[in-house]
Amino acid sequence: MSDATGLPGDNPEGSPAEAPGKPTGSSTAARLAALERENAELRARLLVGGAPPGGDGERPPARRGRRRVRSVVSAILVVLGTLLAPVGAVAAWAQRELTDTDRYVATVAPLASDPTVQSAVAGRITQEVVSRIDVGALLDQVTSGLAERGVPPRATDAIGALQAPLTSGVESFVRRAADDVVQSDAFAQAWTQANRVAHQQLEQVMRGEQGQVLQVGQDGQLTIQLAGVVDLLKQRLVDRGLTVAARIPEVDASFTIAQSSQLVVLQNRYAQVVTLTTWLPWVALGLLAAGVLVAVHRVRTLMVAGLALAGAMVVLGVGLAVARNLYLDALSGTVLRLDAAEVVFDQLVAFLRLTLRTVGVLGLVVALGAYLGGGSASARSLRAGFSRAAARARGAGEERGVTTGPVGVWLGRHRGFARAVVVGLGALWLLLAGSPTPGLIATVAVVVLIALGLLELLARPEPAGADGDGTPAAASIPTG
Repeated sequence: MSDATGLPGDNPEGSPAEAPGKPTGSSTAARLAALERENAELRARLLVGGAPPGGDGERPPARRGRRRVRSVVSAILVVLGTLLAPVGAVAAWAQRELTDTDRYVATVAPLASDPTVQSAVAGRITQEVVSRIDVGALLDQVTSGLAERGVPPRATDAIGALQAPLTSGVESFVRRAADDVVQSDAFAQAWTQANRVAHQQLEQVMRGEQGQVLQVGQDGQLTIQLAGVVDLLKQRLVDRGLTVAARIPEVDASFTIAQSSQLVVLQNRYAQVVTLTTWLPWVALGLLAAGVLVAVHRVRTLMVAGLALAGAMVVLGVGLAVARNLYLDALSGTVLRLDAAEVVFDQLVAFLRLTLRTVGVLGLVVALGAYLGGGSASARSLRAGFSRAAARARGAGEERGVTTGPVGVWLGRHRGFARAVVVGLGALWLLLAGSPTPGLIATVAVVVLIALGLLELLARPEPAGADGDGTPAAASIPTG
């Protein structure tokens, strides 16, 4: 009696049966055909978005709908945050300049040492002083005195002809003295002190009250009084022998720091502007963070948000360059020294440029971190390559008796927690920094990367056959 296996491929005519486990060619072809049909079905289901066989046919469409809604909401939030980011940067800069006296003084103090501004200020105070020294009246007094003493009219007439050369000489004399004044330390101190006092009056000026040092004109001129600098010049002229300068009355001279019709609007909407500029940067960051949290693929969205933030800062930089050209074009023909206005504009927006560079570098660092921690093939390949290199270095050290021991095993077991601590300390470093700069952000990023690399190098996998606490586990008994 033969042993019938009942397998497909057994010969029903009584021919010798195939060896068990070795199907005939026809059964193999049938199975391959069945597998191909199943694969074709699976591919078709995937192409049309259907569920795999055996899955719940109702839940995946609902889940897909929720994921689609989350993706749309995330995209909207990220776009809104990106659009508000440049506005928030400008708002943060304006808020600091309006409400922080130290920041304002730090902004305008370097102008005292700029040669272009020094030349403009020297020309301004020279004009004010020379206009108050009447050379013609002085020559008339000299002529009258000489006539009383019997000097011939011919000599007095010759003195009168010297009025033009003497006026030019006095102006040159005053200008040289003014140049010496604006290049002295006394001018730098007077300039800084005047601006400090001016900023203390800035809030009342913005509320519509006129200050004694800082004023906003009807056409939007933001001017600072130079009376203290003129007093320095008068004293310098007296010391050099021009005693008539001591009789010059108090001079009401001013120097325009900025001129824009928007200053009048700012003055009329000061309270609302302060409130808006305080919260707008946080609103922009909150929208970006919410977009990342709502997203289906958060790491990928974080990388996109970082790149979008950096791109927004690039757009802000371009807009700032365009605004600079428009500002100078508007002042062309209305100010005597357009080069001084150019220097003043660049100095006033120096902190804004620093802010946009800082935020741009931060966006690039965030995007790079999201990419390195993402699930793309290149990122996984980089991480795997680094892990292999760290494992080889760790193995070479262990061969020479250098090992991290239980600490390394603990780090290997809690690697995720340790990474989170390192990244959190880096973020805390940036938050505690008073004024982050692009250099500081780059330094923090490099330090965090080095710390993560050391963590990967020090972390050891648990020994084979060890249980959760690192002790050897009991040997299992094979069954069967």
